[in-house]
Order: sequence, then structure tokens, then C-alpha cells
Amino acid sequence: MNYFFFGMVLLQALMVTGQNNIGVSSFEPEQVSLLEGPFKNAKEVDLNYILELGPDRLLSPFRREAGLTPKAESYPNWENSGLDGHIAGHYLSALSMAYATTKNEQVTERLVYMLDELEEIQKTNGTGYIGGVPGSEKLWSEIKSGNIKAGNFDLNGSWVPLYNIHKTYAGLRDAWIYAENKRAKELLINFTDWMLNLTQNLSNADIQELLISEHGGLNEVFADVAKITGEEKYLKLAYKFSHHAILDPLVARNDELTGMHANTQIPKVIGFKNIATVAGDKEYADAANFFWETVVNNRTVVTGGNSVREHFNPVNDFSSIIESEQGPETCNTYNMLRLSKMLFETQGKEAFIDYYEQALYNHILTTQHPEKGGFVYFTPMRPGHYRVYSQPETSFWCCVGSGLENHLKYNELIYSHTKEELYVNLYIPSEVYWEENDFRLKQSTKIPEEESSNFVIETSAPQKLKLKFRYPSWVKENALQVVINGEKEVIKAKPGTYFSIERNWKNGDKIEVKLPMHIQLVNLPDDKNYAALKYGPVVLAAEMGLENQEELFADESRGGHIADGWKLPLSESPYFIGSEKQIIGELKKLNEEGLAFSAANVLFPKEYEGLKFVPFYQIVASRYAVYLPYAKTKKAALQDKVEKQRAEREASLKGETIDVIFAGEQQPESDHFIKTNNAYTGNTDGLHWRAATGWFSYQLNNTDLKGNRIKVLIGENNKSNFEVLLNNELVNSLANWSETKDGVLEKIYEIPEDLKDSEKIIIKFKAQNDSETAKVYEVRLIKD
Repeated sequence: MNYFFFGMVLLQALMVTGQNNIGVSSFEPEQVSLLEGPFKNAKEVDLNYILELGPDRLLSPFRREAGLTPKAESYPNWENSGLDGHIAGHYLSALSMAYATTKNEQVTERLVYMLDELEEIQKTNGTGYIGGVPGSEKLWSEIKSGNIKAGNFDLNGSWVPLYNIHKTYAGLRDAWIYAENKRAKELLINFTDWMLNLTQNLSNADIQELLISEHGGLNEVFADVAKITGEEKYLKLAYKFSHHAILDPLVARNDELTGMHANTQIPKVIGFKNIATVAGDKEYADAANFFWETVVNNRTVVTGGNSVREHFNPVNDFSSIIESEQGPETCNTYNMLRLSKMLFETQGKEAFIDYYEQALYNHILTTQHPEKGGFVYFTPMRPGHYRVYSQPETSFWCCVGSGLENHLKYNELIYSHTKEELYVNLYIPSEVYWEENDFRLKQSTKIPEEESSNFVIETSAPQKLKLKFRYPSWVKENALQVVINGEKEVIKAKPGTYFSIERNWKNGDKIEVKLPMHIQLVNLPDDKNYAALKYGPVVLAAEMGLENQEELFADESRGGHIADGWKLPLSESPYFIGSEKQIIGELKKLNEEGLAFSAANVLFPKEYEGLKFVPFYQIVASRYAVYLPYAKTKKAALQDKVEKQRAEREASLKGETIDVIFAGEQQPESDHFIKTNNAYTGNTDGLHWRAATGWFSYQLNNTDLKGNRIKVLIGENNKSNFEVLLNNELVNSLANWSETKDGVLEKIYEIPEDLKDSEKIIIKFKAQNDSETAKVYEVRLIKD
């Protein structure tokens, strides 16, 4: 889709920024088709899931807030517990993407219906507003008057309402860009005018206060509205909605991300990049570049994902990612791919595609059940753990929203072009039709099962054209080969670059690109004794059985996205034994259908010698291991196992956990229905906490009625003057504060007899005598 204003603004931006821009453009979605393979299958499964969702149920919160009678009951889960309406925006984006590539009749009908309904809702509101945020009228009235009470994950008592409405903004934007729907553009502009009106009397300081609360990529969308309309007021709004607490350190090339909620920050940076492109702002462009560099190079695991329990861990300590069942979040990678695409289009660097490919094969493709459908929130890196899949009637997490989009976009960056060059970025079965040149390139490949990709050219007349092929970093130097019409081509290029072939192409020309693969042992980024295997572009993982996968398909509970079933003790994990050279040398390719490797001679203990390593994306509804510990010798492995067993015994002696809240972290707090009055959060040495001059409370889940004590951890020797209440009754502790080996203070409270039969227990921390509460790190419901 070519718009004159888009082109003029982009041209000006490229001239101003001076970032070695080469103007690499993506093809329109309808110009690139997926051919048979796992990516095409994932797209079709995703489309089926989309069509199982009911538009009226998704629209119910919007009609309610507009004072209209809902046509159906709201969906459950996050859709009726505070984040009402956020999935509808993703749904609108997904329908628009599907429309662009399939022109499916059902998709078209639903897209038109969604826009019909949103138009009625916007007209009924009469202000331009479109949203399902509970209590919208009161909330936005308070904000407009300057009454702003922002926390990281709430705004005036509402669960991230700016984040919520960003999804609707993005859905309308996508309906214009992908489906060229003029009504969507009008709705989008009216909605943006509502935000201009809402914030017109707020100072820049007020806006920065608003932006403390998670707000998605509002700055990105407002920059898009500036591109669409050519009006400067929208670009100014995009600048105003850029969060300087994140921007300024990035401009100074300082990585201050440790402890931050990861996916809160990535959309902001996408906005910085979009503003940089529209406005020609080098400072914003440099900030986006530095963010990408530090996240990809220092904070990303082998699958392309990042974060633990949704937060950035310290760059020198990835132990929490190995220990936790809440590993990298899908939404993070969804947004890192969006940022990578934007950076590639302005800079053309192979590194952006290298990461894109890594994350596409090894994270995004693994996050959908390839037969039943259903999306994954967390992908644990803990050895022997498993993933949980969503269901269309029960599950409405953020990663369901981004999941609806993820598997419709596999065609977006396989090919790119400049005015005179066609780029082959990814080796995925597909074909591209470059309409301007009447040139079609069809690619067939079975990577990673095979080590080559074959291309056939279709053109009505011979024409001179430059094809640029990617030399992937996973192919060794001097190993890649190209054969054109049976004759070998001399290639002078290195891994991690592109090489060009320019000639007079004719109809039926054939190109074979041979891509020899090899095994790599990839350490955790902190270089601790855990490693994963890669073969070519794919991560290999060990299949570890189907047992004890509780709630493999999620129910509608707030924590249903977490694989919180039985954990294989880390001391019982298999180990790699030997040097890197020995481990790689002992891996044997098995003679069976598909791709599989045996590592029998370098796995310890003996009962694990039968494990097979296969592409991670092929492991479905099974326990698995991506990273395994490794040791030079069996003796060293045994010593490590003894240390882990000792640590696990110590943990078990402290009582069995029924429920736990990590204070100051978004999802654990939201899942436990946090309420606050004059409360705030922070982190110390990467550990999150919450404190208050007023109070804050959580709902603990005593589902099996066995909880009899609550353990509270506070930090910094802070024994401030505060009370702990259970269901609004003061509760006594069993002992004074005691210091743990980590220097954290611990106190245990006994649950009164009359509460032990309650499934829900409200714990409140309340400051006394003009003081403040302690910095609370953790609240844990335990049983003897």
C-alpha cells in the first residue's frame, strides 16, 4: 500500500537521520504466500481459532461502557475482571491481517461487523472514545481534571486502562493499513482526537505521571496517525506520550532495564523507533537501536525470548529463568519481532533478520498447539517442565491477543525489496510476486530436515534484476553454495551478510542455495553451567514425557496461564558431560523420519541416555528440556547434584507453598486482585517490592483449605510501623522478624481458625501513625 504522504515523510526522515538508510521495503501481505510446511499449518490453525471467537462477546464491554445493551455475555478470565475489552483490539488486528492474505468470506464479514459495532459505540459515546475499560466515564473524567494516581500496573484504581485502549487503537490502525478500510481510519482519527481533548490541559509532567502506568505503544499509534493524516498535532501527541524515564537512559546508552516489567518497555521503544522514522529524529532512533542491542545481545535466551515472571533479570544472573515455571513471555517476543522488522527496514542489517529468524522458529512457532490451536503465555526454560495452552472459551490473556496475530504474519519478512533489488531474508516455503516487475520467485525447502532451499523464477520476459540472498550466521564460512541452472556460482561473502546475484533472469531459471548445518552448544547468556543445542536455525530440545502436566489446556482462572504443576527437581535433571567439543562430537543423527539426535554417550545419569533431541517447535503438549546443566566430568556433575539436593531440602523444610505473591510484579499482583491506597513499588538488586503510606491488599487462594500460616518477607532491615490484617482483622505473628541467609527479614503469621475454611483470604498491609509499611517482597500461604 503506497500513500503519497507516507512516502514523503519517510523520505524526509531518511535524509535527516543519516543512519545508513537504504530504504528496504516489505512486500504487501497479499504479494507473499506461504507454501506447505509448519508455518502455513500454523497460520491455518490460528485462523480456525479466530473464527471460534464470538464478536458480540468481545464487544460486550464496549457496549456496556457506552450505555448500550450488550448482545452477549462478556468472555471470562481477564475479559471480565478488569482488563475488559483488550482482546477485541487484537482480534481486529488479526482479522485485518487475515483479510489481507486470504480474503476469506467469514473473516471479511466479521471485520465489517466489528467496525459497524465500533462505529455505533463511538457515535453513542459522542466524544470519539471507544473502550471497554470498567468505569470508563469516571476514570477518564478524573484524568482530564488532572486527578492522576498512577502505579506501574494501575491508573486511578483501574487495571492498566491506557494499555487496554492501546489495543483498540492498534486494531483500528491495522484495519486501515492491512484492509484499507476507510471507516477504520475515521474511527481511529476520532479516537485520537478524543485523547487530544482528554489531555489538552495536562502539563508534560502530568503526562509523564500518566505514563508510569503501563500504556502499550500509544506513542507508536499516534505517530502512525500523523503519517496517515499529515497533521503535526498527532506527532506532537506521540512525543508527549513518550516515557522519558525509559527514553533518557537509552539515549545515554545506559542499560537500566534490570527488574523492569519487560513487555511494558518494548512497545514504548517501538514508538520511539516509529517517531524517529516519521520525524527524522536521530536521538529517538539511537535509543531504539541501543535497546534492541542490549536486549538481544545481553538479555535473550537461545529461543529468542526474554524475561522471567515477565521482568528483565540481571544480565549476569539467569538462574531465575532456569528455576522458574514462568519463563520468557510470548508478548515480549511478539514485540521484539515488530521492533526488529522496523529496524531492518531502515538499516538493512542482517543481524536484525538473524534475531528475527531465531525468535520466529524457536519461540513464536512453539507457542501455538499445531493441531488443536491454543496459545502459550510462558515458555519455561526449567528442565523437564511444560507449557499451558489457551482455549477459545476460557482464556483471554495478553498472549492470547498477540497470539491471534503472531501466526498470521509469517509471510511479512521472508522477502523485502528496494527499487532495484529483491532480498531473500528467510528460508521458508513461500512465493513472492513483485508486481511492479512482473517477477515471481517460488521457494521450496524442508529446512531444517534438509540443508538447501530451491527457487524457481517466473517472468513474462527476461529482465535484469539483482537478487540478494542472506548468508546466515549459522552456516560456516565458505560452506554456503549456490547452483544456478545446474552450474555452480562463485560466492564471495561471509556469514552474517547478504550476497548479490545480478543477471538477466528468464522464465524457468532455477537457483539452489545449499546451507550446510552443524550443531552448536549455546551457553546461557551469563555463561553459567547451562547450555542448549542449536542445529542450523533451530533449537533442539529433549522430549521428556507426558506425565503430570496439570491443566495442559487452561481453565478460566486468573492464573490458568501458568504451568504450576509438578516440577522436576533441578537435582534430577539430566546433565551434559564433557567438553564442548566432546558433547558436539558425540551427538548422532538418528536414521528416522524427521530430524532427531541422540546424545547417549554424553548424558548423565544413565536413565536419561535414551533422550532424543528434536527441533523444539516440534515438541507439543510434552515436558521438555531446552537448557541442560553441563559438567566436565561425572564427578563434577555428582557434586553439583548434591548441592542442588541440599538446597531443595532446605526449601522443602520451610513448608509447602499453596499460594505465593511476588509483590511489585504486575501479573502476580493482578492475579491476586491487588487494591491500594497511597502505595508504590520499586526494586532493590532486582527484587521487586511494594510499600505504602496508606495500605495495600491481596487475595490469597486457599483452594485446598490446607493453608494455616502466611510467611511475609521484607527487605533492608525495615521493621516499619505497620499492621497485617486478614479479612480486616488484625493478626498476630508466631515470632518476631528473623533474618534469612539472604539478609531478608521473615515473619510467619498464623491464620485464625475461623478463616482456615475460607478459599479466599484477604491480606492487608496498613501503615500506622503517619509511618509507612515495610518494603514487602513476598507473601506466601503455606501449610505444615
